[in-house]
Amino acid sequence: MSKTWFITGASAGLGRGLADTLLARGDTVVATVRREGVLDDAQARHGERLRVLRLDVTDTAALRDGVAQAFAAVGRIDVVVSNAAYGLFGAAEELDDARIARQIATNLTGSIQLIRAVLPFLRKQGGGRIVQVSSEGGQIAYPNFSLYHATKWGIEGFVESVAQEVAPFGIDFLIVEPGPTRTNFGAALDHAPAMACYDDTPAGAVRRAVAAGNFADFGVAGKTVDAMIAAIDAERLPLRLALGSSTFDKVGEALRQRLALLQSQREVALSVMA
Repeated sequence: MSKTWFITGASAGLGRGLADTLLARGDTVVATVRREGVLDDAQARHGERLRVLRLDVTDTAALRDGVAQAFAAVGRIDVVVSNAAYGLFGAAEELDDARIARQIATNLTGSIQLIRAVLPFLRKQGGGRIVQVSSEGGQIAYPNFSLYHATKWGIEGFVESVAQEVAPFGIDFLIVEPGPTRTNFGAALDHAPAMACYDDTPAGAVRRAVAAGNFADFGVAGKTVDAMIAAIDAERLPLRLALGSSTFDKVGEALRQRLALLQSQREVALSVMA
């Protein structure tokens, strides 16, 4: 049975890949973009099964209006994909206030407000699925991505809480955690002006690795999209979906280290109890 999807950030990267793949199999997609014309080619191929909505997720009022328009236009929406994101790169001291505000407004506040906007509609229609595109950076951290990590760790905590609140209404969540993937994300990173004092620090080493293109092994965008769709189509959703060898290995190691640290603190943890 075909589905209807709402996808933010659908002009490029995983969002565009999802839209193209879903439309090709016969589904209906409401795709949000920030620039006019970027989906004209897809619109010509798929006609009314693709509805394009110009939307900036940092504009909360417009976001709410756009969500209402989408549900009014297509009726039921089965899957909402919160994918729009912005990548800020630089040591914390190098970042200016405007960049920090944009990072939080796009990745964290924008995602929160999208989820809040769709919940009443999903509840009234008897359920649905919300997919939050996060990152391996929602579970681990690298130098120079501090604000990006803050938004990804933050949205994962938000989703874990809201998922418990709305499960009785038949609303399921999936947090997708891709590792580095060959999309335009790296090229679109907003690099803060570098400070020379960080050249010989881990931040400097990561900056050089990113510039050289050897920061990590990259997943294939098409395979990532296929894995996401397969998980979303399944009868039961896992709360998290890790994608890529980097994610599997590094997140696994981080979780083992955290568990070992917690276990080592058992006596002091219990010592504060009455």
